[in-house]
Amino acid sequence: MTPDLLPSADATRRGARRFCVLLAMALSLSACAATPSGRQAPAARAERPAWTLAVHGGAGTMDRERMGPETEASYRAALSAALERGSAVLEAGGSALDAVEAVIRGLEDDPQFNAGRGAVFTADGRIELDAAVMDGATLKAGAVAGVTGVRHPVSLARAVMDRSPHVMLIGAGAEQFGREAGVEQAPPSWFFTEWRWQSLLRTLRQRSLPLPPRPADAPPEPTADAAATYRPEDRKFGTVGAVALDRQGHVAAATSTGGTTAKIWGRVGDVPVIGAGTYASDRSCAVSATGTGEYFIRLGVARSICDLVELRGMGLQAAADEVIGHSLTELGGDGGVIAVTPDGQVAWSFNTSGMYRARQVAGGAPVVAIFRGEL
Repeated sequence: MTPDLLPSADATRRGARRFCVLLAMALSLSACAATPSGRQAPAARAERPAWTLAVHGGAGTMDRERMGPETEASYRAALSAALERGSAVLEAGGSALDAVEAVIRGLEDDPQFNAGRGAVFTADGRIELDAAVMDGATLKAGAVAGVTGVRHPVSLARAVMDRSPHVMLIGAGAEQFGREAGVEQAPPSWFFTEWRWQSLLRTLRQRSLPLPPRPADAPPEPTADAAATYRPEDRKFGTVGAVALDRQGHVAAATSTGGTTAKIWGRVGDVPVIGAGTYASDRSCAVSATGTGEYFIRLGVARSICDLVELRGMGLQAAADEVIGHSLTELGGDGGVIAVTPDGQVAWSFNTSGMYRARQVAGGAPVVAIFRGEL
């Protein structure tokens, strides 16, 4: 080649720059094609199970010796029964939303848990209940707070979601809506349990607060000796919750609680606050929480876990541990969560000594645990 036909130094540099630009564009397009958000696709996971279910019955200070073998066995049996109710719905092809509602309805009828029957009393001797449900397929949600006389608050929350244009109803208005919607009602005597009442009296005395009159329709008051035999309430957050993945690939969450013993001023915790104690989205995960509600509200715990999964591509267990083990703990809050993703990951995380919890996947054996270190 003659010298005048050789490319100039400037032309060579321009060609090199064009090549680098084209190479960078090609690499960028390849990465963007991996996922809609532009993140590199994560490593392939195992095949999604047909369905997945997780349940909790509250977290807190739980000591095996103090609890006793009979009480421990009773809680384990209740969690196993909850799994059976939900898994029956999912195995038959039912929706995740129907499954979590079925789980919670049973737990609301079980006086061992602080939800529905067996809920704790407010400082003025009332039962005030909160609940929420959320459908990950549609992002529709329903929640109720401070309701009385409703046997299954989770079903009232479902009715708010399905039959009203609203997300949250409270107090007397929620109760009126429930009656008009045909949601099952129950008298105050249905919710009364002696050990919760004795816990209230014990707490009020410790706080030097006045004692309310015993409910008129309650059973006869026990003798002082008999009252002293009622087991003290564990320092636990007896919220109940469930999350599920159904055969159609949709997730849902539901949570229900009686709040905290001797609560005043119409206090409402995180359970009915969508994004704090309850959240579900098919783009990320479904979460149900239990703990000191004020901290869960301030952190938006349930939504924060889902955001880590969706926006940062974190695995579910890592996301739950990040929020509970770091963010919540550093803020001074305590409690835990259960969660499930549309691809079948299931996780729980808590920073207390125990959490009533259980899980099952299609074709697998049920897993039930209470104390830290079990699973």
